[in-house]
Amino acid sequence: MRKLTLGAAIVSALLAVGCNDSDDKQVTATEEVQAAQTEQTDTAEKTADKVTEESKEASADGTNPFFQEWDTPYGMPPFDKIKDEHFAPAYEKAIAEARSEVDSIVNNPDEPTFENTIEALEYSGRLLTKVSSVFYNLTSANTNPELQKIQKDIGPKLSAFRDDMNLNADLFKRVEAVYEQRDELGLREDQMRLLEEKYKSFVRGGAKLNDEEKQQLRELNKEMTELALAFSENVLAETNNWEMVIDNKDDLAGLPQGLIDAAADTAEKRGHEGKWVFTTHRPSKTPFLMYSTNRELREKMYHGYTHRGDNDNAHDNKENAAKLAQLRAKKAQLLGYDTHADFVLEERTAKNAENVYNLLNQVWPAALEQAKAERALMQEMIENEGGDFKLKASDWRYYAEKIRNEKYSLDEAAVKPYFSLESTLQGVFYTANKLFGMNFKERFDLPKYHEDVRTFEVTDENGELIGIYLTDHYVRDGKRGGAWMNSYRKQFVTEDGEFVKPIIVNVLNYPRPVGDEPTLLTFDQASTLFHEFGHAAHGLLSDGVYPSQTGTSVPRDFVEFPSQVLENWMLEPEVLAKFAKHYKTGEVIPQEMIDKIQAASKFNQGFATTEYMAAALLDMAWHTLDGKDLKDTDAFEKATLDELGLIPEIAPRYRSTYFNHIFSSASGGYSAGYYSYIWSEIFAADAYQAFRENGIFDKETADKYVEFILSKGGTQDPLELYKKFRGKEADPKYLMISRGLIDEQDVE
Repeated sequence: MRKLTLGAAIVSALLAVGCNDSDDKQVTATEEVQAAQTEQTDTAEKTADKVTEESKEASADGTNPFFQEWDTPYGMPPFDKIKDEHFAPAYEKAIAEARSEVDSIVNNPDEPTFENTIEALEYSGRLLTKVSSVFYNLTSANTNPELQKIQKDIGPKLSAFRDDMNLNADLFKRVEAVYEQRDELGLREDQMRLLEEKYKSFVRGGAKLNDEEKQQLRELNKEMTELALAFSENVLAETNNWEMVIDNKDDLAGLPQGLIDAAADTAEKRGHEGKWVFTTHRPSKTPFLMYSTNRELREKMYHGYTHRGDNDNAHDNKENAAKLAQLRAKKAQLLGYDTHADFVLEERTAKNAENVYNLLNQVWPAALEQAKAERALMQEMIENEGGDFKLKASDWRYYAEKIRNEKYSLDEAAVKPYFSLESTLQGVFYTANKLFGMNFKERFDLPKYHEDVRTFEVTDENGELIGIYLTDHYVRDGKRGGAWMNSYRKQFVTEDGEFVKPIIVNVLNYPRPVGDEPTLLTFDQASTLFHEFGHAAHGLLSDGVYPSQTGTSVPRDFVEFPSQVLENWMLEPEVLAKFAKHYKTGEVIPQEMIDKIQAASKFNQGFATTEYMAAALLDMAWHTLDGKDLKDTDAFEKATLDELGLIPEIAPRYRSTYFNHIFSSASGGYSAGYYSYIWSEIFAADAYQAFRENGIFDKETADKYVEFILSKGGTQDPLELYKKFRGKEADPKYLMISRGLIDEQDVE
């Protein structure tokens, strides 16, 4: 998710550089990098000359789709006509046009006004947005060597353009002139916020620096762009290159048949026919660690996953991580802040590092204590089974699953038949209809960027179009890992008053069906579908004017709230009865199994909370540094985790060398912001309590939620909007209860 602050069209393009919009669920780790693509950079370099020549031709012959009006239904991107060679010339023209539009604003002889300066900036750079909205969606969901080469080339150019805007003294003078007379302009609330945000974005972008300082800032931004891209590419290469080949069938003991079949399919594709290949991609790695009875192989898998980018090879990321943290601190100090965290958190609802640490320190002791209790249970099981060894981190998921089955008689394999992908999607649609009045009609005639994509027309209760919803569910080469929501077009209102409907996409990484069997989801995977649609609803039900304020354009520590709150409906009996049906028999999931799922949902929460919070605290440690040289990334990480008292049986959800959330984005991504998931979960838990009190589908509560949360975007202060919805501030106690860290009966 991203917040826009300059010209919405221009900045949406700029912030996409190196950005991974993967949502990371609080309870279940979502790996940042999936099989994005198996060919490496050398292949991309070999094709560079070919792409350049084709780009020139595409620019010259006038057939470039980006230079034409799209006459497709609903203005969908004409994916069938857009070729890789179209992007480079489209970017060249888009950046030139955006520069020209900025020059026109600067050179306007009229006195600066809200309309001729602030709104003009807001609506500038439309071609750049048109190109970037397609390009960066594709580089996340369907990349290839040619697109990676273009991404590497265009990153510094967009960074330079961003700096040219932020550091344009004459442009800033016009913005400042409007800002200084803001109280006399009679602006609407959203207009006032737009003006304040634009002014602030220039100041934070270096507009008040002297010429020497501005040059330093340009150099820092350029170097950070290059480092972030290198970091991301290294994680991608490390993830794609690692494989564990098994040729002895006995070594498959304990694994579900579906996982074995998928491993055989992977082996065939990778040239190991007749064998089985497992990778560090989440659909392979996680179930292997949960079910394999071979302790030695579990350890090999775990080591492969947790040492990505930390192998002292060509894709090592230790230096990149340390250098990025150092440069971010230097940039923050150049702009007048003590640390990068101070710079970042000024724009978040948390406001400062002290508030972040106060929250995390409230939860950390209880989570760590619970994790230690879980460790003791596992060690007891090992000893009861006659094992003569101490639990290791690579054993945790295996024994957690065994205890889950023993304590709750809940076998994940027995649950999955009730959660086919198609039925779960229908459960999401049922919930959206009951809560928000949304209706979904699948369309088969709209352009799509890959055959896996499904497209839905979304209408309201009166049959009026809300927007277009795309889904892209299956893991494949060319797609980043994790799950996320993004937009091919945001909702906004044009200068002429036209209400532009949004085009929203959810991208996930579920196992592809094997043979005639449907894709069956674990409970957590099914929950992720609800989670991501919470983001989609935020984009689809947006009702604002300016594109930099609509949809998910809210602070990063607030943006996960709508997605997290929607997960709660999945466990409601009424919802489960509608979609959780056995894919073969049609039997509704038994109430006994639902009870076990609900009880088990709080199991292993010490582990889940601790591994997440360890990563959040590691992120904060990196970004509260003072900018001095840091040579040893591993030593810094170890010292940080030792100080926290993290037990050796748990690693942070992301170690530094593959922490894409915080290091793969030139704009910072979730840097000094990974805490956001638990911060926004406070709002989610408290908001769901409102539905528990009034009825899970209570229309008045749902309407208020749409009015003050989903439709408002960034038009007002999110904390004030939340109080309008709830009538009070969010209470953290419901978060602690939902995670099983405190007992509801013990809370007044």
